[in-house]
Amino acid sequence: MSDERDELLSLRSSIDRLDEEILDRLSQRAKCAQRVGEIKQGSIYRPEREAQVLRRLAELNPGPLPDSAVQRIFREIMSHCLALERPLKVGYLGPAGTFSESASRKHFGGAPSFVPMPTIDEVFRAVESGNLDYGVVPVENSTEGAVGGTLDLLLANPLKICGEVKLRIHQHLLSKADGIGAAKRLYSHSQSLAQCHEWLNRNLAHVPRVPVASNAEAARLAAEDGESCAIAGEAAAELYGLKVLAANVEDDPNNSTRFLVISRHETGPSGRDKTSVVFSAPNRPGAMHELLEPIARYGVDMTKLQSRPARGGLWEYVFFVDMTGHQSDDQVAAALKALNEKAAFVKVLGSYPVAAL
Repeated sequence: MSDERDELLSLRSSIDRLDEEILDRLSQRAKCAQRVGEIKQGSIYRPEREAQVLRRLAELNPGPLPDSAVQRIFREIMSHCLALERPLKVGYLGPAGTFSESASRKHFGGAPSFVPMPTIDEVFRAVESGNLDYGVVPVENSTEGAVGGTLDLLLANPLKICGEVKLRIHQHLLSKADGIGAAKRLYSHSQSLAQCHEWLNRNLAHVPRVPVASNAEAARLAAEDGESCAIAGEAAAELYGLKVLAANVEDDPNNSTRFLVISRHETGPSGRDKTSVVFSAPNRPGAMHELLEPIARYGVDMTKLQSRPARGGLWEYVFFVDMTGHQSDDQVAAALKALNEKAAFVKVLGSYPVAAL
């Protein structure tokens, strides 16, 4: 017992010394970041640079911490070092407590000023006007598909995609009540109700479902009424002081949502990138084949093809494509050049680093 006590004291002493070393290195890193900001005379946030740093650290990670934990820790370090120069203002689809806020904090860390916006359109407007540095908007869910409003705004707006965030969506049944049996009504966003449809049919078939504007609003309403419950995420539960009556009630355990980071600037290559493009095809037989052929010819991997009705006329469509690589890469640039020569309309929405873990 004495030997174990001595070992414990020795380990604690080692941890104290290591903590002091970490703190000293953090201070040195922060000073370097400050100097970079002074040299550049402006914001030092570079999405491609951060992606490279996080990727490199994951490759160097000896364990036992998993790569995802190492990347989260260093994301926070970079976030707070950047804030020494000027804290970023990041807008997201609000209110507070939504998955959009969680995605924003996952991508930018905790240092920025996060601003909830009432609609996706308002996020775009605030970034375009310069009132926000960046915006985070949902673009697709693995269960419910594309977010049409975001796609329409990307087509019509001059802003660029400079990043993406993939967030695993865990839905929880929340309430002030002590058990499911006390619930007399259920609030949630319509998409979340759809994502939990089968679980709700098995466990709360008798409870009326009330669609609301957001899961955070559902949690707020449930917090005001002990006979109500809500489907929402962990952040909303903490924000409104609700109990988790049942965790992970989504029907698909792999349910996830992809978010885009929008900005007024282009993003340089990080070495592992994605390019998003929208185009329209002329109304003639074989037109789509002609437009997609250059992508295959130049060996570019197309990871997504999404059609969307165009606003210009009846039965006309535009097509959103995601492809692997940066628009400055030789193969991608060649494919885009050929696409421009054949398509009636082409717009590069942005090249950006592939989402981190």
